[in-house]
Amino acid sequence: MVASRSARERKAAVEAGPLAKVKIDLGGEQQFLYKISCTTCTTKGDKPWSTHRQGDDGFMAAMDRWTFHLVEKHPGAEAPCLTYLEAAQQRLHERREGAGD
Repeated sequence: MVASRSARERKAAVEAGPLAKVKIDLGGEQQFLYKISCTTCTTKGDKPWSTHRQGDDGFMAAMDRWTFHLVEKHPGAEAPCLTYLEAAQQRLHERREGAGD
């Protein structure tokens, strides 16, 4: 059974931890668009820091970027996604190597 958008959103919110606000919208071609924003950090114009990723790997890409944000800006923060930090770093390394081809 395929999980509903709201079920995916709840699961992603749990993984991201208490500093995150997670929203899943439908993007182009009816693909899920994962949006994770920080409840404490802001960017220019006082907008919350956020990451947006769409597509089949949107969840992993958004969660990886969120994990890096937590490590960099909120050392000591706790979130289930931090257990996947090493795997996220590996994926980033592989993407960077692939971009150099």
